[in-house]
Amino acid sequence: MLLVTSNILAFVLIVNFVLTFTIIFLERKDPQSTYAWLLLIWIIPAIGFIFYLLFSQNIARRKIFKLLNQELETTKKLLDQQKMHLKREEVPLCNYRDEIYKDMVYYHQNISDAIYTSNNEIQIFTDGKEKFKDLFEKILEAKHHIHVEYYIIKNDDLGVSLMELLIRKAQEGVEVRLLFDDMGGRYIHKSYITQLTEAGGKVGRFFPSKIPLLNLKVNYRNHRKLVIIDGAIGYLGGFNVGNEYLGLKESMGYWRDTHIRFKGGAIYDLQLRFILDWRFATKENIELTGRYLTDEISNGNVAMQIVSSGPDEVEDQVKEGYLKIINSARNYLYIQSPYLVPDQSILEALKLAVRSGVDVRIMIPNKPDHPFVYWATTSYAGELLREGAKVYIYENGFLHAKTIVADDMVCSVGTCNFDIRSFRLNFEVNGFIYDEKISIKLKEIFHEDIVYCRELSYEIYTQRPLVMKFKESISRLFSPLL
Repeated sequence: MLLVTSNILAFVLIVNFVLTFTIIFLERKDPQSTYAWLLLIWIIPAIGFIFYLLFSQNIARRKIFKLLNQELETTKKLLDQQKMHLKREEVPLCNYRDEIYKDMVYYHQNISDAIYTSNNEIQIFTDGKEKFKDLFEKILEAKHHIHVEYYIIKNDDLGVSLMELLIRKAQEGVEVRLLFDDMGGRYIHKSYITQLTEAGGKVGRFFPSKIPLLNLKVNYRNHRKLVIIDGAIGYLGGFNVGNEYLGLKESMGYWRDTHIRFKGGAIYDLQLRFILDWRFATKENIELTGRYLTDEISNGNVAMQIVSSGPDEVEDQVKEGYLKIINSARNYLYIQSPYLVPDQSILEALKLAVRSGVDVRIMIPNKPDHPFVYWATTSYAGELLREGAKVYIYENGFLHAKTIVADDMVCSVGTCNFDIRSFRLNFEVNGFIYDEKISIKLKEIFHEDIVYCRELSYEIYTQRPLVMKFKESISRLFSPLL
């Protein structure tokens, strides 16, 4: 018996040494993730090894989204023209405020291939009932195509209503494509999928499991939430599809989120984002041609770029866009996010902003939907409170918005939380908006939300119970893996 035990221990040690070598020298992870994984596999060797196999596949070495020739030529031509104008100081931006963020525009063009457009109209939604009422009305009016992509679609009243509406439009001859994350979409009843496909609609699953009850890509989720209707109207933001997003789940209470609907030139990049995701998930080679873009001319004057990021990329594009906004802020910086688990670069940038006299305010929920993430969130909030930032705890339900706004000039709304998971592991998409009116509107919304918050002072934070300090310490230690 002793010999068997010794052999098992020896085997575990050998496996751990091999895994350690792999993590340090072959995987090339960032230092934070490396330390966290090494700690996990040496504290709980067998379980740590299994977790590593399930949750730490490196997909950054392969480009999984590929532009077709026509898309590549069109996008490259537009980007080359815009970058040339920017370098020559022939600034094609819509007002003087945008010129301040010319470097940010160029960054997103250069790293994310994000086309700058200045003819957009934007409507902001903060209430689920209003957002889905508007979305369903626009779907009903669709004439040519409906492209829907969500992280989560529940098999409840709202989810069923969406599925029935898509089935109805497919029966009318409208092209319907529904794409959802395989984990988040596991709730959808198969009968609705069957009805939609029989009506002529098409369905795609992102990173589907090839083994029943075991998904080896479970750690990499498509967290995007977007809809494009007739190539003319786009939706983008934090709302998934389920009754809780209407505030109908008692345990979560009112659901406070942020979503935008827009028309204009930015539809090109949002449509391209969907087509790339669809092409990867279904292998259907639909192209971004004129049939998926409207000829309708927008009368808007809002400037924006659509920026995507994901674990297949070397750069963390959305996160670095956040960094640009944080580092450029001079007067104020307001952030809303359900999670606050920043990496070192975001944390240091926020500290630097506070130390430089910027009014940094962060709003987080008062309840966890993921306890470990929430405990890590309060830990980082405490560190920023010590520097002089203001932290507000939203008490009117659950805060799920992902927004940042600075100086009445620039803002971002999308799917990316302020946490390491969103920065490095999830597939995300955000709109970066260069507009005074939209920025002021988001600032006003932030102030309206403060009415439903309690402010967390540093003095109150330091009086938290010992058990909470322990939870925060453990959660923060493993925050790169959350």
